[in-house]
Amino acid sequence: MSVVVIGYEDAAHVGEAVRSALAQGPAVREVIAVDDCSTDGSANLLDRLALDEPRLRVVRREVNSGGCGSPRNDGIDAATAPYVMFLDSDDVLPPGAVDALLAAATGRGTEVAAGLCVRRELPSGREVRWQPELYAGAALVTRPGRRLRLVHDTLCVNKLYRTDFLREHGVRFPEGRFPYEDFVFTARVLAARPRVALIPDTVYVWHVRRSAQRLSISLDRSGVDNWRARITAHALAYDILLAAGEKRLARASRARFLDHALRMYARELDLRGAAYRREWWALTRAYLATFDAADFALAPAPGRVIAQVVLASEKPRDLTRVKEVAARPARLRPPYARAKDGTPVWSADLPHVTLEHLLHRPVRVLPVAVDAELRPRARGTRLRLRLHELYGRMADAAPATVDAEFVNRRDGRTGLTLTARFHADDTDTGPDPGTDPAHHASGTDSWTAEARADLAALGSGTWDLRLCLRFHDGTTRETTAHASTGPGLLRRTVVPSARHGVLLVQPYATHAGSLALRIAPGLRGTAAVLGRRLKRLLH
Repeated sequence: MSVVVIGYEDAAHVGEAVRSALAQGPAVREVIAVDDCSTDGSANLLDRLALDEPRLRVVRREVNSGGCGSPRNDGIDAATAPYVMFLDSDDVLPPGAVDALLAAATGRGTEVAAGLCVRRELPSGREVRWQPELYAGAALVTRPGRRLRLVHDTLCVNKLYRTDFLREHGVRFPEGRFPYEDFVFTARVLAARPRVALIPDTVYVWHVRRSAQRLSISLDRSGVDNWRARITAHALAYDILLAAGEKRLARASRARFLDHALRMYARELDLRGAAYRREWWALTRAYLATFDAADFALAPAPGRVIAQVVLASEKPRDLTRVKEVAARPARLRPPYARAKDGTPVWSADLPHVTLEHLLHRPVRVLPVAVDAELRPRARGTRLRLRLHELYGRMADAAPATVDAEFVNRRDGRTGLTLTARFHADDTDTGPDPGTDPAHHASGTDSWTAEARADLAALGSGTWDLRLCLRFHDGTTRETTAHASTGPGLLRRTVVPSARHGVLLVQPYATHAGSLALRIAPGLRGTAAVLGRRLKRLLH
């Protein structure tokens, strides 16, 4: 096995990456470290490591490529082992990764073997599995077109490839500065129709450093050029698959774009400036105009709805509502308009963006909308939830109770669970009930539930609010809650605590508009948070 490690200006981490590859044992014949013309001493560090490790070869590029593709191509050209895999300088291979992949490839006789990648947030250490559905168990895919979900895993680093397979089919990365080069490389691999072995083992640890001085391409989405590059890579990957006769894979890649990329960037639109939003909207409209009905049909409903709104309007609009639909799970907040024939539509002025599917989808997947208010008080913190009607579907199911869980952002543990009963909301602040025939059947446009929350039981950290709605017909729906932004709701509050003395409580809205909570217990924790806040204000 040849492991190709690429790096640029990353002396702080490249040594750890190389050592994690060498620590895989004798299965790794060579580690090829390609330095992309760094000026921070990375190449010299690698040379020193190579003095004591004969399996380490250092390749120095004479001119910086501006991207990741060219260094990886250099590694493919230099590889002498039957199999090759890739490792970025700021990531690591977990113990046993190479043995697991090699065993799968050789045991099944495949050209590609792929395993689970985990995204590890640093410094918190929180881990999120990448595409876990694809790697739920061991499997052999004899042809990529028979497992459409393969196009969802666009990473190149959690896989090994038979070296002569790449060379025989001319599978290479785009040269030079080409962000999202993985998309194109993966499409070229799938277009060559390899046999693929899938394993549930964790084979790659992707380090996510959001506070780094130089953000990775996937994290640095603040400029519209990032979105333009993503569209370019997606479009090229689609063309590659289509030209290879893999029409189903090509369509699946477009469905993936709608469900992943479009929703991710749409959640962040209201964080950007007006110029960014205008250009993003124009770029997106132009790209979506190349899709056909079959492309849209494969995508989950939230991505389709966002795409329809973008295509229906020449200018950015309804960004807050679009953000809520882009959330995971999706939330469709009022108003709930209908066309003249009673068909649910996005809004009165966009009646051709139809939402008829909401009348037929199971309750467990509906984009239900719940508003949440958290009011920390000395006499007790109250959580108030308001569930909106959704074209009569909530009334039909009959809301019964809700389980509200506060889940730790870092380790995923549940710190507090509350259960409350829904009651019909007699205070109607929603749309005119005369516009919605369902109002007359249900007698209400919303339901409320309230519970007392002992925030002292949570302890320090960031906590996400997750809900499980339970209905009288036996169905359930898991979702999140929209953070209400009324006067005094989203602000820091110091409240007395018998356990900690005091608690500093900060309810806030995430990028997707969901309610979350930061807590700092005790005088020391409160002082530390306020001190950091003051320092930011002074600077």
